Amino acid sequence: MATITQRTGAEFTRVLGVGAYRPERLVTNDEIVGPIDSSDEWIQERSGIKTRRFARPDETMLDMAEAAAREAIANSGIDPSLIDGVLVGSVTHHLFTPAAAPMLADRLGLDKPAAIDIAAACAGYCFGIGLASDMIRSGDASHVLVIGAEKLTDVLDLTDRGSAFIFGDGAGTAVVGPSDHVGIGPTIWGSDGSGWESIRQVGEGHQADPRITMAGQSVFRWAVWSMAPVALQAVEAAGLTPDDIDVFIPHQANTRIIDAMVKQMKLPEHVKVARDIVDMANTSAASVPLAAERMIREGQAKSGDIALQIGFGAGLAYAAQVIEIP
Repeated sequence: MATITQRTGAEFTRVLGVGAYRPERLVTNDEIVGPIDSSDEWIQERSGIKTRRFARPDETMLDMAEAAAREAIANSGIDPSLIDGVLVGSVTHHLFTPAAAPMLADRLGLDKPAAIDIAAACAGYCFGIGLASDMIRSGDASHVLVIGAEKLTDVLDLTDRGSAFIFGDGAGTAVVGPSDHVGIGPTIWGSDGSGWESIRQVGEGHQADPRITMAGQSVFRWAVWSMAPVALQAVEAAGLTPDDIDVFIPHQANTRIIDAMVKQMKLPEHVKVARDIVDMANTSAASVPLAAERMIREGQAKSGDIALQIGFGAGLAYAAQVIEIP
């Protein structure tokens, strides 16, 4: 009887570099409030959001992903020819098919990498980091480009009082590669499909003009009470305690959710917490990498720091892991 063999890859993995793309157009709350009969004060009190970025009408999710990817590759210091995996977390690719990942790989001049999209909404990037690490450790890839990118203005209903002010556009990226020490902890991931209606596309099927709707209070309760334990599980799975964490990078859904999670987790005072949402709003799959890039760029997170990151959203899907800051 023939024997099947399996490959093994690098023993350890880490994030080698990150990149980001933030659209030029800055949109204040004052531009949003008219159609939803609201105010800047109400939006800030409810969400913490002051501004967000909107992409140009002719600018696609793929355009933003490409810009962020080029920056991440440059910051990683590796030759792009080493990248043999591309994972794109997004729910706003402008085509139903083909997927964004192969198209992005072609734009970047990569040589026939494994390339797939991850439709896990706000958890897509953290799912990608977990998958990238596993691909490298199994020997199925040597270096993987992980992207979280969204053009949410394509699916945003600016007359919906519950969601018009929440979302923005952007892209964040990381290059994951082999390491001589552990740089990415185990991923704690899962889903609760019973809550799928809480964040969803309006209507059925693949609409020509889809829109997003969200049950804010249900999402808030789920995020606070269910996601804080998941984040702590990721810390424990990495063999650490909250005292070992330097940086917390949660999905940038709402400042009230972030504050409540920090309280629920009893994070120590020294832990720096990402709050990119204030200027960028909720960018779904792009929110965690955008927040990470900002903390690194502004010196809030230093190379070698231990960061806890978690993404959660529609599905209801979630993924969390501890990483070492590149």
